Amino acid sequence: MAEITISLPDGSQRSLVEGATATTLAESIGSRLAKAAVAAVVNGEEWDLGRELPADATVAIITADSDEGRHVLRHSTAHVLAQAVIQLFPGAKYSIGPAINDGFYYDFELPDGRTFNEADLASIDARMREIMKANQPFVRDELPAADALKVFADQPYKCEIIERVSTGAADNDDATEVGSGETISVYRNTPEFVDLCRGPHVPGTGRLGHFKLMKVAGAYWRGNEKGPMLQRIYGTAWESKAALDEHLHRLEEAEKRDHRKLATELDLLSFPQELGGGLAVWHPKGAIVRKLMEDYSRERHTNGGYQFVFTPHLANANLFETSGHLGWYKDGMYPPMEMDNGTYYMKPMNCPMHCLIFRSRQRSYRELPLRLFELGTVYRYERAGTLHGLMRIRGFTQDDSHIFCMPEQAAEEIKSLLDFVISVLKAFGFTDFTANLSTKDPAKYAGDDDAWDVATDALRAALEDYGLEYKIKEGDAAFYGPKIDIDVKDAIGRTWQLSTIQYDFNLPERFELEFVGADSARHRPIMLHRALFGSVERFFGVLVEHYAGAFPAWMAPLQAKVLPVAAAHQEYAEHVAKRLEQEGFRVDVADANDQLGKRIRAAKMEKIPYVLVVGDDDMAMNTVGVNPRGGEVERGVGLDEFVARLHDEIAGQLANV
Repeated sequence: MAEITISLPDGSQRSLVEGATATTLAESIGSRLAKAAVAAVVNGEEWDLGRELPADATVAIITADSDEGRHVLRHSTAHVLAQAVIQLFPGAKYSIGPAINDGFYYDFELPDGRTFNEADLASIDARMREIMKANQPFVRDELPAADALKVFADQPYKCEIIERVSTGAADNDDATEVGSGETISVYRNTPEFVDLCRGPHVPGTGRLGHFKLMKVAGAYWRGNEKGPMLQRIYGTAWESKAALDEHLHRLEEAEKRDHRKLATELDLLSFPQELGGGLAVWHPKGAIVRKLMEDYSRERHTNGGYQFVFTPHLANANLFETSGHLGWYKDGMYPPMEMDNGTYYMKPMNCPMHCLIFRSRQRSYRELPLRLFELGTVYRYERAGTLHGLMRIRGFTQDDSHIFCMPEQAAEEIKSLLDFVISVLKAFGFTDFTANLSTKDPAKYAGDDDAWDVATDALRAALEDYGLEYKIKEGDAAFYGPKIDIDVKDAIGRTWQLSTIQYDFNLPERFELEFVGADSARHRPIMLHRALFGSVERFFGVLVEHYAGAFPAWMAPLQAKVLPVAAAHQEYAEHVAKRLEQEGFRVDVADANDQLGKRIRAAKMEKIPYVLVVGDDDMAMNTVGVNPRGGEVERGVGLDEFVARLHDEIAGQLANV
């Protein structure tokens, strides 16, 4: 029997019998790998394990405990969810069911306007487990679009996807479902259930089982508020019971840390309905923390050689025509305002206006790199269903910088920016960093391919020189250039994308930016976009959840609260507070109008670093009782000693600031 040669990621090769599959390959390597395998990457494309391998292919096995493997598990579990719903609710329509971070979802329309309830979720869970126990195979097939339309004749959402794909009008969601072209890929679990999908999937439903259905939410079809409202069932799926249990525990902890909940409990900010969705008002305590963040940012930029600028909140449409935002991002912008002298938009970005500042006069190479900085508020029309506290908001402030430099200066400037970004994140308590390098989207980019290659290589080289671990995110760049996104892990292991560095050669071209070089000729600069916080609002939300509202002393809205034991000690409590205020600390006094224990508990609920209790002995000895957050109570601590301690603690926290 003929043999084929397969190359492995490490460069080694294996000979297999013609007709062998990725399962055959995994088994030839070892039983442990074969047991862990869920899919394969064949010549750069993800395949089902059971597909026949071509000769001379390069193959990598995807295991269940990898990010790619979990994606396969979750997408496969989403299919089983759809199958269970269709069986339990005759006449139900199913739309899309992708894998997402840590889980999956599926959107449905039930007959007669019926809605899911908690009992339904329990029934669906039970039916899914029956399907998994039956170990139904995932069988892939490819159909002409016309035949696929017949298969899904009673499923209008599937038919719409097929029509969009077959006519070339597909978007990313459609591509996730079925790929692209006139041939439609489908998967069958049984003759009765079939779903659109480009795959891959696990070999059979018996490979699944470590999942939990989480909740039901409303979701507009295609995110269009004028479209049908569907019901979305969210779930999570993992490679083992231990991994699932760990995730559920992390979710419990995350719920306790939810910045929206803590913002209310700690009186930091709120989202009044009267303002409209995605807009917040900052209360005094939250505003103190925000001011500290912004003051820190201003100081770092001053020391880093940046020049401060300010730009308006709206601009004539012509500006965004020039920048390309109206062509590429109009759907994410607020509607236009028609004025007597033209059409205006709220700005979604600060960069076009910074280009105007650069262009306002002739520039010399001696001025470069020119680093402009602005705490600039921008406005983006996020869909109602995507809003999430401060994490997804419609009006937000970016610590936005744009560096104009000569192309030959870019490499050194990017490395400097990486150092700047990491040092800022460390100052706020983050220590675990990774990066993503986003490359050109072939369907949405502007500029020359060679220029894109140069820009991407410059970012890649900077990451490698810095030694920062990174992954490639294919096609995730903005239309004007590739970018680096910096991710951090918080206190409970969640990953947040925060800082961004983007290499832009398009906007300088669009705005015809020039500088006079050493040769007295005119040259085009390149432009680096950079935000450290990402946005002040989102960074604040991440900090609230990272610290569970218990900010370090330098950032805490109140650093100490003084509690007199009784009314007779009120005057001394005021004296202690005044001394702390004179030292520059933020302090408050609680009147002796309730039981001391109750007042101490209330102060601890505010997550204040120090609760100071004062009574007769303290008045006589000029001392305080120190009740530190998370620490042991001390009695009779000299007031001068406590002041010195707090100064030292904050100085230590600010050592990296």
